Amino acid sequence: MKTLLMSANYAAARAVVSARVEVVAAYPITPATTVPEQIALLNEEGIFKGEFIRVESEHSAMFACIGASSAGARAFTATSSNGLLLMDEALHWAAAARLPIVLANINRSVSPSWNIHVTHDDSYSKRDTGWVQFYVSSVDEFYHTVIQAFKLAEDERVLMPVMINADGFVLSHTVSTFDYLEPEEVDQFLPPYSPPHWVMDPERPVSHGNIVFPEYYMEFRYQMHEGSKNALKVLEEVEADYKRLFGKYFGGPIDCYKCDDAEVVFTSQGSVGAEARDAVDELREEGYRVGSARMRMIRPFPVPHVRRLASKVKGIAAFDRGVSYGFGGPVANDIRATLYHQEHRPIVKSYIGGLGGRDVTVEDIKEMLLDTLNAVESGELGPEETWHDLME
Repeated sequence: MKTLLMSANYAAARAVVSARVEVVAAYPITPATTVPEQIALLNEEGIFKGEFIRVESEHSAMFACIGASSAGARAFTATSSNGLLLMDEALHWAAAARLPIVLANINRSVSPSWNIHVTHDDSYSKRDTGWVQFYVSSVDEFYHTVIQAFKLAEDERVLMPVMINADGFVLSHTVSTFDYLEPEEVDQFLPPYSPPHWVMDPERPVSHGNIVFPEYYMEFRYQMHEGSKNALKVLEEVEADYKRLFGKYFGGPIDCYKCDDAEVVFTSQGSVGAEARDAVDELREEGYRVGSARMRMIRPFPVPHVRRLASKVKGIAAFDRGVSYGFGGPVANDIRATLYHQEHRPIVKSYIGGLGGRDVTVEDIKEMLLDTLNAVESGELGPEETWHDLME
């Protein structure tokens, strides 16, 4: 292991090398472009030894990965925003075909209005495709989560594709250190991909019907659902193994910070979780019992983990960098639904902010935590959601 200084996008490209990915198919889109760009350069230099396929669209990129994975190859791509939306049909296909493809999505606002900065609407809109979804908060976490994602996706108890989301520009173009692993080091954690079932092989052609009638369609979807849920348990094993080998651990589905004795916790996805720790530290110094619960995984939704966390606190300040239009914060409402049958239900206040790359500062997070603390003390919840950083 050696420490390198790079952006999150460059680190993701190095993770593709470390994981011995065999096929990368990609199409450029800001701010994800430098991921495939770097992989292409590493390919020309002989450092990335797999196949790099230059395609004409994001739709084609995902279907090229589907073809590669169906033939038994370890496949990867990267995209962002409207590019992810163009992949929509293929995203459903990859999940339903139970193909362990890994996708790095660099979160960016969906157009129009034209904006190339971070909002989570692109990945939030794909929550029901079947893809496992991670959100990372640092360059180092991005690099290692890409490697771990292949181990998770390829486990025969899961066999679902994985999307790793990183905030555009905040992480994608910010230089920071990460601990790089040579492919030979990763080999002890991630063996070559061996499909547990059939693969497409031109040497052994097979013809079969592609229609599933009503008698069996539900069974296929049920198996997808079970495979996705299994990802929670398998992630525990994957992270334990990774920690044993490399000393890296990022917190499981929820990265909790000072939550054990907290009255109110701040939940968030992505890079905001880093600022949340500073906000918690400052409020702790002022005597407030608060914590941060960074949601690393939102699909499958970590229901047991959220319920355990909620059983200890009086309030949750749930922050979303995206909107389910007409219903509010997507993750905030997932948390509320998860706690519906709980005997002890803390107040859950929904906050929406940071859209279009607007800054979310330590002071902003402190304000949201204090607002939730006040709601706990007064018993008055207020509006269904608060658009925290709207211009006055």
